[in-house]
Amino acid sequence: MKVLIVDDHPIVLSGCRALLAEAADMTMLEARDAATAQEVYAAHKPDVAVIDINLPDISGFELARRLQVRDPRARIIMFSMNDDPMFAAQAIEGGAKGYVSKSDDPQAFLNAIREVYAGGHSLPLAMAQKIAFLRNAGESVVLTSREREVLRLLAKGKSMSEIAALINVSYKTVATTCASLRAKFNARTPMQLIRIAVEQKIV
Repeated sequence: MKVLIVDDHPIVLSGCRALLAEAADMTMLEARDAATAQEVYAAHKPDVAVIDINLPDISGFELARRLQVRDPRARIIMFSMNDDPMFAAQAIEGGAKGYVSKSDDPQAFLNAIREVYAGGHSLPLAMAQKIAFLRNAGESVVLTSREREVLRLLAKGKSMSEIAALINVSYKTVATTCASLRAKFNARTPMQLIRIAVEQKIV
């Protein structure tokens, strides 16, 4: 199977390269940013894409959304240093087939790729239990990939018109997304929204 690894850290890519080289059933493709990842995906049509959440140009969540628009059958695993169940919940609700922490065992990483390639889902049992607990407790604020991307860019100091240009949507769409975010976080102003998001470690 062809596996696309999207990560901007050379050491992580090197580790994945060595790991997948030992797997007789896998060939690795790689990209260090979302723009390159989309080009590689279009050219090589990988069987599984493993995407880091924090990329230098757009977020991994937004990249996953764009790949799914291009290919509704895309098999995507989100990859992160963060083992917060809210991130995993966001990944699964956004259409990812799996979530892997970079602190997981390397064999678990390979098993996750194989499971998703076979048409299944991969989420560590402990993580699935945490997600279920959050949902049952009503503590999780679920954001769409677009909401998370807009929030991330707001936190970087981007204006709504700049955000619209960066994510290729209309100003009205960004304004509507911001209104939805303020409602979800019960925030009256964009600055209050950003402060709450930072405090809750969402951005």
